[in-house]
Parts: sequence; C-alpha cells; structure tokens
Amino acid sequence: MRDGANNPRKFRKWPHYTISLRTTFGKKPLSFLKAYNYKNLLFMKSKKIWANFGVSDLDRTTKFYQQLGFKQNGASEQLTSFFFGERDFIIHFFLEDVLTSGMKGTVADTKAGNEIIFTLSADTKEEVDNWAKEVRQAGGTIVSEPEAFGAGYYGFVFADPDGHRFNVFQM
Repeated sequence: MRDGANNPRKFRKWPHYTISLRTTFGKKPLSFLKAYNYKNLLFMKSKKIWANFGVSDLDRTTKFYQQLGFKQNGASEQLTSFFFGERDFIIHFFLEDVLTSGMKGTVADTKAGNEIIFTLSADTKEEVDNWAKEVRQAGGTIVSEPEAFGAGYYGFVFADPDGHRFNVFQM
C-alpha cells in the first residue's frame, strides 16, 4: 500500500489506518471522518504567505522602505523585498512588467484605487505621529492625517511612492 506521498488525493496515512479518500467519501458516513480529524483531508495548509506589489522604480522603493527602518529581505534586477512586523511578513516589490507577466494579468492602478491595504500596528499615539513624520520625510504621501476614530483607535493612512497604501493604527 502507498502512504499518499506519490498520490495525496487518493491515500492519506493515519495512525494504524490507511484510508482511500474515494472509498471514504463514497461509502462511509461523515461521522466516520470526524473520528479522524477530517479537516486535514479537506483543506490545504499553507506554511507562509507574502504579498507581491508592482513598482516602477526599484531604487526609489528600496530607499523609501529602508528610510522607514524596514529590514531588507533581498533584491535582484527584478525585485526588492522587505520584512514587515515582528513575524517578518514579506512584501516583494516587483517591477511592474515582471509582475504583470508572472500574474498573467494586469496590475492594479494604485492611482485609481486600492488593490489592498495593510495595517501596521503602533503602541502609542506618539508612535503613530512619528510614523507620519517619517513617511513624509521618506517621500510617502499622507492620505489621511493621524486622527482618533471609533472607540480607542488612532491612526492614519499613507501611500508609498507607487501608491501602495498602508494604515498605521494604535488600538
């Protein structure tokens, strides 16, 4: 019997059992699967997630994020990459034509709208205000000035030189 390494859709090895998914789903009730943590059979597990943005100028992007204090993950002729947050979330900034080719589609026009907005956390209002100052000095655009909103929220929105938007929030 095979353990699923060569055909993960057909077989999955469990302690003391090897189960054929076709047989299990075709002939056994769902209650049988509950005993074997059926979620592991049905859902993909991802070890990492990162973001890919398109940019027009790698040098400008690199300088902007370095000036804000982000740790560089690497660079090449096609991209520059940075770590964000304590858990090192990665954002790759690809040249727009490279990203368009790899996506097999168009890159969002950041001047016309947002493709996504990431939120960076701050511990205090003063830290939020310092972020705003540093973003301006690095050449970013403040989309909305730091302000209080909702119950216990303080923050602002900025755009990098290519228009990618970020929130900085103290919650």
